[in-house]
Amino acid sequence: MTFFDTDLTWLLDIYMILILAYAILIMSSYLILAYLSTKELRSYLKKNSFVDYEVLLTSEFAPKLSLIAPAYNEGFTIEENVKSLLSLNYNNYQVIVVNDGSKDNSMEILIKTYDLVLTELDISTKVETKKIKGIYTSRNAAFKKLIVVDKENGGKADALNVGLNIAQNPYVVCIDVDCILDKDSLLKLAKPFLESHDKRIIATGGVVRIANQCVIKNGRLVEVNVPDRLLPRIQVLEYLRAFLLGRMAWGRLDGLLLISGAFGAFDKEIALLAGGYSTKTVGEDMELVVRMRRYMIENKLPYSVSYIPDPLCWTEAPEDFKIFKKQRSRWMRGTIETLSFHKKMFLNPKYKLLGMLSLPYWTLFEFLAPAIEFIGLVITIVFIVFGILNWYFFFLLVLFVYTFAIFFSVIALYSEEKTYHKYPKQADFFKLLLAAFIEPFYFHPLGVYAALVGYKEKIMGTHGWGEMTRKGFTKKE
Repeated sequence: MTFFDTDLTWLLDIYMILILAYAILIMSSYLILAYLSTKELRSYLKKNSFVDYEVLLTSEFAPKLSLIAPAYNEGFTIEENVKSLLSLNYNNYQVIVVNDGSKDNSMEILIKTYDLVLTELDISTKVETKKIKGIYTSRNAAFKKLIVVDKENGGKADALNVGLNIAQNPYVVCIDVDCILDKDSLLKLAKPFLESHDKRIIATGGVVRIANQCVIKNGRLVEVNVPDRLLPRIQVLEYLRAFLLGRMAWGRLDGLLLISGAFGAFDKEIALLAGGYSTKTVGEDMELVVRMRRYMIENKLPYSVSYIPDPLCWTEAPEDFKIFKKQRSRWMRGTIETLSFHKKMFLNPKYKLLGMLSLPYWTLFEFLAPAIEFIGLVITIVFIVFGILNWYFFFLLVLFVYTFAIFFSVIALYSEEKTYHKYPKQADFFKLLLAAFIEPFYFHPLGVYAALVGYKEKIMGTHGWGEMTRKGFTKKE
C-alpha cells in the first residue's frame, strides 16, 4: 500500500461527492428556472395573443420615450442602425445618438447621411459627464426625432449619462447602436408602464437575438438565418437559453438583476435619483438595475421590474475568439464589480428575494462557477497523475453533465419552436441541434477560459472595454 493510497483516497471520495453535489445543484436550479419560465411564457402568450398594439400607437396615454444609443467606432453599422431607430412603430419618442469620441468615421457618416447641423440645446446636468463637443439636429424634417451628441470619450456609461441629461421624456430606452429593433419593439416595451397600478415599473427589458448572417434592408430585419460560423451559431443557442429559460423565470419571481444593455427601458426619474450609470464598472447595465432596485427597497417604495419574452432586439455577436474573449471577460469583470458594490445586500433579509435568492444565485452560479470548474479540472489532473482517479465515476459524471447540457439546449429550441418560431427553415433547426452536441466540448471551455481572463483582469486592475470590432450586417440587394 502506497502513501497516496492511504492518504489521498479519502480526499478523492470527498472531491467526488462535492463535485456531484454542485452539478446536481446547478442542474436542479436550471430545471426549476426552465419550469417557471415555461409557465410564465404560456401565461404571457395567452394574455397578449389578442392585444391590438395599434391602439397603443394612437393613444394619447402612450408613454413618451427617449432612445439613447451610445456609439464608439460603429462606422460599419451606424447608418443602418439609426435608420432602424428612426423607423419604429411609435409616435412619442426621440432618438439620441451619443458619439463617444469615436476614432473612425462614425460622426462623418451621421452628418452626411442625416444632414446634421450644430444646434443649441438646453441641458440639465444632473449627472456629471465628460465634455460635450457639440449637439446636432437634422435640417431634414424626416429626421426631426434625431439628436446626435459628439463628446469626449468616457466609456459607455458616461455616454448613457449624457443621454439621461439630454432626454426630454419620462422614460428612457437604452440600447446598443449596433442593434436592429423589431418594428413594434417600443410598443411592447412601453406596455408594462401603462399596465402597472399598485407598483411603479422602474425598468423593463426584452429578448435579444443574434443577427449574424440575417439580412437587413433599410434598417429592417427582412430574413432570419442561423449563422454558418460555429461560434456565433452556438451563441444563438446560448441566448435562447438565457432569455427564454432564465430571465423569464426571474421576471416571474420579480428577482431579475440584469436587463441587457443592448435593449432596456427605464424610469428616468428613478434612474437619476439612483445616480445614473456608474462609470466605475464595465457592467453598467446590471449595476444600474441592482442600484435602482436597492433605492426603491431602502426608500420603502413599491416597485417592479418587468420582462418581455418577445424577440425585440437583434444584435451582432462576436465571430472570432479574440473578440469573444474580450466580451466575456468584460462581462465577468462587470459581474464581480456589481456583486462587490452591493455586497451589503447578500443574504440580507432587508432586501427580500433580491438579497436572499437573486444575489446568492449570481454569486454561486455566475461568478464562482468558472473558478469551481477550473479548480475541479486541476484536482482531476492531479488525481490522474497520482493514478487514483475513479475512472468509472469520472466518465459517468462527464456523460451525465454532457447529456444534461444537450437536454437543456433542446428544451430551449423546443420553446422557441412552439412560441415565436423565428427560424422557420428546417435546415436552420438542425444546424442549431448539431451545435447543441458540439457546444460542451467547444464553446463551454472557451467561455470558462474567458471568465478566468476576467478574474485576472480584475485582479490586475483592468478597467477598459477593449476594442469590439464589428463586421456589419448583411444587406439585401
